[in-house]
Amino acid sequence: MLRSRDVCVNVRVTWAKGSGMGRMRGPSLFVGLMVGVVLWASSAQAFCWWNCNTAKTKYPIVLAHGAAGFDELFGVLEYWYGIPGALQSKGATVFVTEVSQLNATEVRGEQLLAQVETIVAITGKPKVNLIGHSHGGLDVRYVASVRPDLVASVTSVGTPHKGAELADYLADNFEDGSFTQAVLNFFAEALGTVIGLLSGTTNPQDGLAALDSLTSAGTAVFNASHPQAIPGSSCGEGASSVNGVRYYSWSGTGVLTNVFDLSDPALGLTSLFYSEANDGLVGRCSSHLGDVIRDNYFQNHLDEVNQLFGLVSIFTSNPKTLFKNHANRLKNLGL
Repeated sequence: MLRSRDVCVNVRVTWAKGSGMGRMRGPSLFVGLMVGVVLWASSAQAFCWWNCNTAKTKYPIVLAHGAAGFDELFGVLEYWYGIPGALQSKGATVFVTEVSQLNATEVRGEQLLAQVETIVAITGKPKVNLIGHSHGGLDVRYVASVRPDLVASVTSVGTPHKGAELADYLADNFEDGSFTQAVLNFFAEALGTVIGLLSGTTNPQDGLAALDSLTSAGTAVFNASHPQAIPGSSCGEGASSVNGVRYYSWSGTGVLTNVFDLSDPALGLTSLFYSEANDGLVGRCSSHLGDVIRDNYFQNHLDEVNQLFGLVSIFTSNPKTLFKNHANRLKNLGL
C-alpha cells in the first residue's frame, strides 16, 4: 500500500472533489459544516503562505515506516504525524508506503521495492528519495542496494544499523522453540495483523524474523550483504555517496521528553537495556549511516516521527522542521 497527498494507489475510498451541493437545513447543515471543518483542518497543514518551494525536491520523497508501523490507522492517525503535510506545504511530492508490520528486512524490502517501482511509473520520475524510520531504515537500504538506479538518496531516522540491544536481550532470553517464544511470537504476529487490517492491508507477518533482523547478529549478516554507507568504526560515519546514492542519518538520545506523552514511560523502561545513549529503542552509535546529520536530538524513538500526536519536547528542533530542512538539503543537491 502506498499513498500520496495527490496520488493514491490501491486506495480504499475514492473522494469525488468538486461535487455539487444543494441546500441543507437543520441537522444536515450542521453535519455539513462539521465535515467542512474536518476537511479544512486536514488540508490546512499543507497550506503555505510564502516560501513554499523550499522542500520541492527533484525526485519524490518516499517514507518507510518501522516495525509495527503503518501509513494511517482508520484513515486518520498518521504514522508520520503531520510530516507528509508539512513537507507538501513546502512543495514536496510525498508518498507514504506500508509493508509487513513484522517481518524480515529482506521481505519488507522487497515489498517496499515494488511500491518504489510503482511510484517511479506513475510519477515519471526515474528515482526517489527514500526516508526510513527504525526498521524502515534497513528496508530503504535494501532497496538502494538491489536497485540503486531507482534511488537518489537514502536517509535513516533512528535505525539500528548495528542492532538493538533490546532485540539482543529478547533473542537471548527466549529459547528457540520454547512455549514462551511461541506465545510471544503469536501475539506479536497477531498485533501486526491487526495493525495491518486497521490500515487496510493484509501483508504476511513473522515476528521471529523481524526480531532476528534487528539483533546485532542479524544486522551484521544484513550489513555483510548490503554494506553501503555503514561506518567502518564503532561510532563513526559512513561513505556519503555509494553507487550514485547519497546516504544520511539522524537520531535522538532523549527518552522522557514530554510529561503529557503517555508513551514516554515505556520508552524510559526499554532505555535501561542499553549501554549507550539511546532514544529508548536504538543506540546512538548504532543509528549512524553515511553522513550523520546529528545523533543526539532531544527526541525519543516516537518523537522522531512526531508521535504521540505531536507531543514532543519544546526544547529541541521540531520533527517536522527536521524533515523540511532535510528536504531542502536534498533539493539544494539537485535531488
